[in-house]
Amino acid sequence: MAKQATKTSLQCYHCAEDCSKDAIHAHNKDFCCNGCKMVYEILNKNGLCNYYNISNHPGVKQRHVRDDKFAFLDDEKIQVSLVSFKDDTQTHVRFYLPQVHCSSCLWLLENLHRLNENIIGSKVDFERKEATIIFNHKQISLREVAETLTAIGYEPYISLNNLNKKTAPVNRAKIYKLGIAGFCFANSMLLSFPEYLGINAGEAYLIQLFRYINVGLSLPVFFYALSEFYNSAWKSLKHGFLNIDAPVVLAVTITFIRSLYEVFTATGGGYFDSMSGIVFFMLAGRVLQDKTYNALSFERDYTSYFPIAVTKVTTTGNQAVTLPNIQLDDTLLIHHEELIPADGILTRGRAIIDYSFVTGESIPIVKEMGEIVYAGGKQTGSNIEILVIKKVAQSYLTSLWNRDELQTKKQGLPSSFVHLLSRHFTWAVMAVAFITAIYWWQQDVSKIWASATAVLIVACPCALLLSNTFTNGNILRRLGRNHFYLRNAQTIEAIASTEYIVFDKTGTLTMGQHQHIIYEGKTLTKKLRTQIATLAAQSNHPMSKAIVAWLNEIQQSSILAFKEHAGKGIEGIVDDDLIALGSLNFITGQPLGGNESMVHVAIEGKPLGCFRFKNNYREGMPALMKQLKNKFELAVLSGDNAGEKNFLHQILGNNAVILFNQTPEDKMNMVQQLQQKGKKVMMIGDGLNDAGALKVADAGIAVAEDCNSFTPASDAILDAAQLPFLYRFILLCRINKKIVVTAFVVSIFYNVIGLYYAVQGTLAPVVAAILMPASSITIVLITFGISNVTARKLKLH
Repeated sequence: MAKQATKTSLQCYHCAEDCSKDAIHAHNKDFCCNGCKMVYEILNKNGLCNYYNISNHPGVKQRHVRDDKFAFLDDEKIQVSLVSFKDDTQTHVRFYLPQVHCSSCLWLLENLHRLNENIIGSKVDFERKEATIIFNHKQISLREVAETLTAIGYEPYISLNNLNKKTAPVNRAKIYKLGIAGFCFANSMLLSFPEYLGINAGEAYLIQLFRYINVGLSLPVFFYALSEFYNSAWKSLKHGFLNIDAPVVLAVTITFIRSLYEVFTATGGGYFDSMSGIVFFMLAGRVLQDKTYNALSFERDYTSYFPIAVTKVTTTGNQAVTLPNIQLDDTLLIHHEELIPADGILTRGRAIIDYSFVTGESIPIVKEMGEIVYAGGKQTGSNIEILVIKKVAQSYLTSLWNRDELQTKKQGLPSSFVHLLSRHFTWAVMAVAFITAIYWWQQDVSKIWASATAVLIVACPCALLLSNTFTNGNILRRLGRNHFYLRNAQTIEAIASTEYIVFDKTGTLTMGQHQHIIYEGKTLTKKLRTQIATLAAQSNHPMSKAIVAWLNEIQQSSILAFKEHAGKGIEGIVDDDLIALGSLNFITGQPLGGNESMVHVAIEGKPLGCFRFKNNYREGMPALMKQLKNKFELAVLSGDNAGEKNFLHQILGNNAVILFNQTPEDKMNMVQQLQQKGKKVMMIGDGLNDAGALKVADAGIAVAEDCNSFTPASDAILDAAQLPFLYRFILLCRINKKIVVTAFVVSIFYNVIGLYYAVQGTLAPVVAAILMPASSITIVLITFGISNVTARKLKLH
């Protein structure tokens, strides 16, 4: 096997990418390409080189963007759909900038006005990777703003989804409720202190005044702050199910009614402060739980993937046309690296289409004129033209999204163990209250009301709810800090109960491209390497391009003639030698064998060796599989060929199910078959070909190179770089249940103390005021403490 010598590469000053031997030297610095050099010069010219002082190599490698890419932004109809505000002098627009990744990006984008004086201001939402830009539309157009961003390395991502997207109003209701509950809780506690600690006889009249004020403070808590608990409890009861919110509402209602009774009969001050405190802590837990994932979109459709417009070829020239306006028989110009938006017939050029996102097949497919190309593929060669035969809404890609399985929410999700625990706890409390009432009915009828209601007040399952919401919230926060974003808290339990893990291969376990090439055969001399590279460069086939890149030779050989045989190989006379590249059958005449992707090479009709293409697996995959295969049943479902079967069995074990050439329907059916056998299935994939399986799985995890970029609808989004830590994430989710139960057991200690007073009918408000906050604070400390310690032991941030 031929090996190349390792060379020490220079780092690009802008983006830190390795520079080739042709690195560009300018301004006493090294750059990997003219794009990075240009960005540096733009920043330097405008006095913005502090960008490089905030963090080292903060830039993103520049790629060529054609001059007319944002021509569609000149269309007024498109501008209206993107602009959030416009008056006589200024326009406000929000762009999604996926390249934002560090504090330097934030600093540069908020200094855009220094690059162009017609940009009035800009503000960046770092978490969402969005920038709101205000500009003078009389001096600079929306297209020019997009091109300015692109020039400095922050090309806006504008998809078809933006056309009909309406900005949803931010729901701050829970924050308002939390604020109101906190205000009322604090003031009720202050107003209750005089009564708890004793008050001067001469000021005794203030006690009743303070009690009435507490009544007033309790009203917004009871009727507004607790409203979402009412809705949840009512919905569960309507379906004949007792969730944890139902007994909480019952306990708070009893507390409120008894407190009103005591105040208006002048027999006591009630438990308004305790009631407000419990509502405040419960809302705080839910706000924490919600905060982690409200910035991510888990419901995606094909419009998030498609561009907003493409180029239409007309008799008067090319024009930008939005996708909804594409009609049958339109001719579309598809550029390099551009998505095909509708099914059509190739009428000009040669298509080299990457369908990996749709089918999972990692090798691009070559299409000749007259063949059908399908929506969702990405053209990786030169420009082509297609004649539209189906509208965007009727294309193959759209039909995948419109399947019934993807439109229907998961059915039969198991109830949270918390609801089950709450149900038993509620019946136990009811039994204690009933027994207490029977006892005092026999002993002293006057104590029935006081003792029975006290039992319901002190034994409220709030502790269970608090332990659950605070633990879930902290687990979600911890996972989010490690770039694993869950749709909701229920997903934690779904992951924890996983028994069977199904992986997609291309784009999930692998990087999605054939980047690893192994040459096997006779040693390639310098001359042979140059000859092979020269011949391979004459072909547009992806494998030929990969060989040219791998050989990394400057093509100096002269080629007299060449001929490419579609689907077989290429041959030509290079430096008077007959060189051939292609399949085994093309080179030797032997029948094809195996499923591996190989390109054989021959000189003067004599086989020389072959280039074997291997998937470039993500770093850490063998170690991850070693952890998983002893704990879970594993499967790999791939739309690719079976060339990697032996390697996958080697790292997953012989018991793993490994299937190739799988269609999207095959993957979804496999997951459903496992579920019918009683298995709890986790599906991990990345492309549209995995969307059905992700949707029906008990836990569907979409792997993304960028967590804010397009991913299929899923229960969780995992940064691809974090996939090697999957086992640790599962362990953290499993510890969730143990933490909740531990906190609940501790809270029982407080309940026992409270019940001691409650069953005697002597539960004083001051005792409740001490026990309830103490219980809540203890639970918060336990949940945060154990979950944080566990995360650190698992070496998670």
